[in-house]
Amino acid sequence: MKKRVLELIDIFEKDNPGCEATALYQDGEVVIDHRFVKTVPRLIYSHTKSFISTLCGMAIDEGKLKLDDKLADFFPEYAECIVDERVKEIELGHLLTMSSGFGGAFLMSGNRRRGEGFPDYIRYMLSKETKFAPGEKFIYSNADTHLAGCMAERALGQPLYIYACENLFSKLGLGYPTWEMCPHGTVFGGSGLYLDILDMMKLGVLYLNGGEYGGERIVSSEWVKEAGTKKISTDVNTAWSGGYGYQFWTIEGREGAFRADGAFGQLSIVLPDSNAVLSTQCSEYNDQARFFEMLQKVCIYR
Repeated sequence: MKKRVLELIDIFEKDNPGCEATALYQDGEVVIDHRFVKTVPRLIYSHTKSFISTLCGMAIDEGKLKLDDKLADFFPEYAECIVDERVKEIELGHLLTMSSGFGGAFLMSGNRRRGEGFPDYIRYMLSKETKFAPGEKFIYSNADTHLAGCMAERALGQPLYIYACENLFSKLGLGYPTWEMCPHGTVFGGSGLYLDILDMMKLGVLYLNGGEYGGERIVSSEWVKEAGTKKISTDVNTAWSGGYGYQFWTIEGREGAFRADGAFGQLSIVLPDSNAVLSTQCSEYNDQARFFEMLQKVCIYR
């Protein structure tokens, strides 16, 4: 595995599609940490979603949350704004598999900057009509992840950022990372977390090790297995065609492999067959199609 990643780095050195850093963790240690540019903690975009998945798994492990818990039941104060009865059937499991039924990509970065959903993302989403029955169809949306995080926060009874810092970030050695907040002060579930590549990679290491990090159990092995297993087809004939678990993309053609995936190439790819995690961070100005093609050429990604 190390040899193939070094080949990948050599390719990037000669013809870089916009990769900023590449790192490999294998057999219990970081064996490659290559920076193409000087790096600082950067926005990891939707890689953030896999941290939300982990926090939901931890709340489930504590018995405070269940996959079949209904979104509307957690926010009775919004009951009067629900106009579609199917909204009342949306469960945590639907949100984590991007199959809420809302039928669109809501609260994406550009739209948030233009004020979509302001000042109350929960009210904004609960007042929508669905296009599909919950669980029927995968449609990628930041809103689904954010709502899942809001459910976890309500179930845990404390700000999700505080819970994350005390129970996840501290144990991974991440300190108090910058994380975008929604207008109501809840961490934004769909994106917004800033991490250096080696810190970002630690989530992949946690999952590679079955929910343990540094010899300490953080999330159950049952959650790790379920989160990284295909739950729904994605119907996308691209690098994202392998299916989706609980806020992780599964990888077609590589047994047991899955990844946390943020826009432009903020990746942590868990590769159990190599006892490894490969992470990359990329510029917003990268050539994404060429970047993924290069990954595939060295037989890492598929």
